[in-house]
Amino acid sequence: MIDSGVSFSCDLAGLGVLVTRAAHQAEGLCRQLVDHGGRVIRFPAVEIGGPADPEHTARQLDALADYQVALFVSPNAVVSALELLGNSRLPEDLQIGAVGRSTAQSLARAGYAVDIVPDAGFDSEALLACDELQQVEGMHVLIFRGNGGRALLGEALQERGAVVDYAEVYQRLCPDRDPAELLNRWTDIDLVTATSNEILDNLCTLLGEQGRDLLLAMPLVVVSERMRAHARGLGFRQVILARGADDHSMLQAICGWLARQG
Repeated sequence: MIDSGVSFSCDLAGLGVLVTRAAHQAEGLCRQLVDHGGRVIRFPAVEIGGPADPEHTARQLDALADYQVALFVSPNAVVSALELLGNSRLPEDLQIGAVGRSTAQSLARAGYAVDIVPDAGFDSEALLACDELQQVEGMHVLIFRGNGGRALLGEALQERGAVVDYAEVYQRLCPDRDPAELLNRWTDIDLVTATSNEILDNLCTLLGEQGRDLLLAMPLVVVSERMRAHARGLGFRQVILARGADDHSMLQAICGWLARQG
């Protein structure tokens, strides 16, 4: 990932930033943008719903004692799993892994020590590089994720001899929103932010053909190399890579881009 090399003392000078995160996850970034002189346009392009098969998920949570390792692939996976657990707790002898810093922080806020977390990076590849996941033959691993998540993590662990199950504790849904509410404010937007491929796809779908052309012409901040490739495949012409999906990294990328505009 590139380093913008810019401190958080930057002045966004009225820059209009489109924030597309789910509503319950957007407040931190919006607050930082405003604190640094930016203007925020909110348009949540993804909604988080409950599991598609609640009964199956409930049975998996009842059987947590059968697993040696639980891996969480996003903050949403943490929040959704803990909501489904209710007053219950993860077993004390369960090794807990997080895909990156934001996910680990979500677990820590809930009172859990995280045993496995990458020193750098925040994707399946980074998690798979952790020492604790090199020798997993015979271990039962439960991966907490949303519907249709990447298969890489589970497949790689299976190749290493682990027995892997998935607990799909939430769904990523495309909101039913009127694009006019965003298109009518388009002249207020100078830069777009997105934290997942689903958000990019949903934006293109929601805005339709006319809005898509406007969207693709905008500078876009993304949070991973995989997202950058996806954005370029969609037709975005200027893609800025943040160092992570956390609020500080997003702000740093925006400040860095603005500084380079002269």
